[in-house]
Amino acid sequence: MALLDKDGVRLTVDDAVATVTLTNPAKRNAQSPALWRALTEAGRSLPGTVRVVVLRGEGRSFSAGLDRQAFTPEGFEGEPSFLDLARGSDEVLDSTIAAYQEAFTWWRRNDIVSVAAVQGHAIGAGFQLALACDLRVVADDVQFAMRETSLGLVPDLAGTQPLTSLVGYARALEICATGRFVHAEEAERIGLANLVVPADELDAAVKDLTTALVAPPRDAVIETKALLREAQSRSHDEQRAAERAAQARRLRDLAGLSD
Repeated sequence: MALLDKDGVRLTVDDAVATVTLTNPAKRNAQSPALWRALTEAGRSLPGTVRVVVLRGEGRSFSAGLDRQAFTPEGFEGEPSFLDLARGSDEVLDSTIAAYQEAFTWWRRNDIVSVAAVQGHAIGAGFQLALACDLRVVADDVQFAMRETSLGLVPDLAGTQPLTSLVGYARALEICATGRFVHAEEAERIGLANLVVPADELDAAVKDLTTALVAPPRDAVIETKALLREAQSRSHDEQRAAERAAQARRLRDLAGLSD
């Protein structure tokens, strides 16, 4: 069932699994403010029954990044150009970028597990969108790159924190500062990819993973995800206390003693 299909984004739901598809393969799923608003709307439109969200791109590339039309004087029809935004106040610029970032932040909600199925190019905003998800299954032809610095910009779509968390500060800096490609074998070795498969097996591998993700009781997965997300920001003793509290909730729920 399609709940949304607009501006290069389609959201479909099949029971506990939702699929968000980038639908402009002719432009290698290049991104725009309208697409970001549609991604944000997709997140807000998820039924409460959804446990896993798969993000994929039609065609040969996942997403080649920001549509370069954004940097032209005319920009996108009906949108302020990036040049116009640069001339505006700090407050307007900050709030505009914050709105763009919303498209990249909801994927890590504790009540869902998000899986990016990535093939071909995942560049700049495309790389950051793949990083927005909890897990990444990639085809053996994948090419990740963070090209913002080559344009005189910085990665600003919420990708710097997950990239650093996955690969460490030094490697994240090197990847971002050089803008080089990270291919499938390296992506798996350094932790960017959970699994690498031949391109023609990508859909099947993602389906197998989603089946495994919805198998355990939902509340146990939610509690576990919450524990893991906060683990790096807590001390060892704080994390142990959080584990105890979470387990107490689960035991009471299993015993029928929860409120």
